This record gives sequence, structure tokens and C-alpha cells, in this order.
Amino acid sequence: MTIRRLLLIFGTIIFCYNLIAGGVREELLADPLKSGNNLLAYPDRDLPALTPAPDDYKAFFINHYGRHGSRWLLFDKNYSRALETLELAGKHGKLTNRGRQVLDTLRMVYNAADKRFGDLTDIGAEQHQGIAQRMFINFPEVFSNEAAVNAHSTTVIRCILSMQNETDMLKGLNPRLHITTEASYANMHYMNLSTPEIESIRGEGLRKTKIYRDKWVKPSHMLNVLFNDQQWVDKNVSNAQELMLDLFDIAGNMQSHHDWEQVDFYDLFSADDIYNLFRYNNAHWYIGWGESPFTKYPMDFTQDNLLRNFIAEADSAIAQRVPKASLRFGHESVLLPLVCLMGLDGADYRTTDFEHLDDHWVSYRIFPMACNLQMIYYQSATKPDDVILKILLNEHEATLPITTDIAPYYHWNDVRNYFTNKLSHRPSISQTNGNCFLDVIGERLVQRQFLHLILTMIAACVIMWGTKVSLRWYIRRQIDKNNT
Repeated sequence: MTIRRLLLIFGTIIFCYNLIAGGVREELLADPLKSGNNLLAYPDRDLPALTPAPDDYKAFFINHYGRHGSRWLLFDKNYSRALETLELAGKHGKLTNRGRQVLDTLRMVYNAADKRFGDLTDIGAEQHQGIAQRMFINFPEVFSNEAAVNAHSTTVIRCILSMQNETDMLKGLNPRLHITTEASYANMHYMNLSTPEIESIRGEGLRKTKIYRDKWVKPSHMLNVLFNDQQWVDKNVSNAQELMLDLFDIAGNMQSHHDWEQVDFYDLFSADDIYNLFRYNNAHWYIGWGESPFTKYPMDFTQDNLLRNFIAEADSAIAQRVPKASLRFGHESVLLPLVCLMGLDGADYRTTDFEHLDDHWVSYRIFPMACNLQMIYYQSATKPDDVILKILLNEHEATLPITTDIAPYYHWNDVRNYFTNKLSHRPSISQTNGNCFLDVIGERLVQRQFLHLILTMIAACVIMWGTKVSLRWYIRRQIDKNNT
């Protein structure tokens, strides 16, 4: 074999390796909007065709949980912090031409966002209309005649409006549907559970992202694009990392609005910046809501109530065997751990190697805006005891870590046994994280006791000093009396 041929083969191998190794980084270079993680607008273009059900099986029930659609950023500070920094720089003539353009756009966006923080956007409403329409077209048997559609939402307005957009679309497609909607705190124990213990565990885990923030959030390129005087920046921009993260979120959320979807802020960041900021946010979501070993309690089990509700609703529908749908509307912070708890598409991946996390676990593939989980149940007239189902994650056929002879479909009995077995191994927060939670409380108690000790010592010193001064005064007064 000639040296030229060897070099050609070697070069081909290297090219293929780089092509494969590119992975997420190459995806983000081709489409930076994906780097927005949970801000990515629902990817509803070029959805794959769905595999037909086996012969004699017809859909009769849909078990669903969906995140609200695209929204405004959640808080005033998500816009105002960056705006205030650029306003100050503009006032002192420290912005580049590009910096002034960004400032002008930020002013308009911030004014438009006023009193709308966290609200559903126009694009968010359209996302749910489209999901409902495709659900109706894909599974017409479920929404036939006078089928029941029971919809529940968390008590957050953007979720309620997302629910309303889907149910309105379904009602328009079949006015005979019996649709009920509800948004109540009575359902929050499974719709969006949050407790002090869970938040304490999550907070402890998220503190571990500090090392990756310092490693991956490097604002030097962005600062040079925006400002013309880096010495002024050093003296007046107190938290450049925060500014970078704020502008990156603003850039990612432009796709949530028809008025701003053509605005591109990604030129503020280098290719390395875009990838590394994605990695930082990806790690943040993985630690706080995924199957991460960095938390003392597995965060996916925070959704055990929701999975039990899915099972109960399925059992009820199977017992009735009439067309119906159970729709739930909430948040990515619920859907993500639910998907991890199910082990869907390998989302329950565990690692401490964040350098290669995105080779296996990618946030925007799981929970973009309006992300949704659909479990579609099928029955057969000739095999009434064999209910089967298919699971869609964002309208893509998804896999479970169990065997099946009818992929991408599964036998419900197998899936139910898998879910109930997993739930039976749910660890107790009081046992697995009791130490963590008690450590936090204990630490605060120790701090309070230490503070109390310091204050007591100060008070004692003041009393001793006062006593000493008073005693000296008394002695001098007595001496003066004796002398007179």
C-alpha cells in the first residue's frame, strides 16, 4: 500500500471522527437558537411520520403533560440589568456602534416587556394551537364524537392560557367534545410539586455549577464587541459574567416573539462562547432537575406523584374503554424530571463528567418551549387484554429501557410494571436528604447561636465598661467630698 493511500485513509478517518465528534457544537454553529436551552421555540417543522399501529389496534386514550408555550423572560431584572449597564456606558460615550444598536433594541424590548414578565407570547399561543391540531389529526379516534377531554393546568397564567389555546383548537375541530378545564392548588401536589426540602437539595447541588461558570462564562469577546474602552469596563461593569448571561438569555428569547424573531444578538458571542454558555446552562438543568449524582436526593423522583397520576388515569381509561384524553399543562421543571424518571430516550443518564455531558444529555432535545409528553393507548377488538401504547416526546417516537416485540409500541402491562417497580424504589427525602436539609437548618442554628454569643459578649463588655466608669465616678465623688 502506497504512502499516499495510507495518508488518504488516515485523513478520511480523521475527517469522519471530527464529523461525528462535532455533535452538539456543530448543531449550535448551524443553528445558534438551540443554544437557548429551555428558551428554544418549539421545533414543529419537519416532524417525522409516525409508525402506524399494529393491525386491529385503535387509539382510545391520550395521557399528556405539556409545558407552556414561548413566554417573555420571567423577571424585570432579566432585561433591566443589561439595559442599565449599556445605558451607563452610552451616557459616557463608551459604546461601540454595535453596542449602541444593541442598546436601542433593548430599550424597545424592555418597554414592550413591561408588566408582561413571564407571560405567554403570540408564538407561544400558536405552538399549542399547532400541537392540538396535530394531535387531533394523528389520533382522530381519541377525539371522535362526544369524547371527554379533561384538562388541568398549574395556577400560572401562561400555563392556563396554553391549556386554553389547545382546548379551544380541539373544540373548534370537533364541537361535540366534552371538555373540562381546571387550574387549582388542589392539583399542585402532582402538577408542580415544590417543597422546602426539595429546593434545599436542589440549591446545594446547583452550587456545584460555580466552577463551570468560571470556566465557561468568559465575557471578553462580548465586552470588546459592545464597549470601546475596556479600562472603563473594568471600573464600571461590576459583574461581566452576569451581563453575558443576561444578554445570552435575551438573545435566546427573541425567537419567542413575532416582533423580535428576526433580531439577532448572537454576533455578540464567539462560536466558543455560544457552545460554552450552552454547556453551562445544560449542566445547570442537569444538576437541578435531572438524574444527577450531584444531589443527595434524585431529582427525578420529585415527580413520583405525577407518574402515579399517569398510571391512575390510564387504569381508569382502560377500565372504561371509551375515547378520552387527560391533558396537563405546566412547566419544563416538571416535565424534565418526569422524563428522567421514566428513563425516556436515555434521559436518566448519570455522570459527573460535565466536559462530555452533551455527548449524552442535551437540554433542548427534551424541553424546548411547549415541550410535551404524549402517551397514546391502543386497544384491539380481538385482544382486549393486550392494551399497547406509544410514547411521543415532542411528537417524536420515544423509547423506554424495557424490551418490546412491537417497537416503537409497548405492551401497557410491561410499562406499568416497569413504572410501579421504579416507584417502589423511591428513596425517602427524610432519609436520603434528611442530613442535607438538617445540615442547612443546623448550619443556620449554629450561625444564630454564634451571633447570639458574640452579642452577649459585646453586651457583657459594655456592662463591665459602664460599671467600671460608674465606679470611678463614684470613687472620685467621694474623694471630692472628703477633701471639702
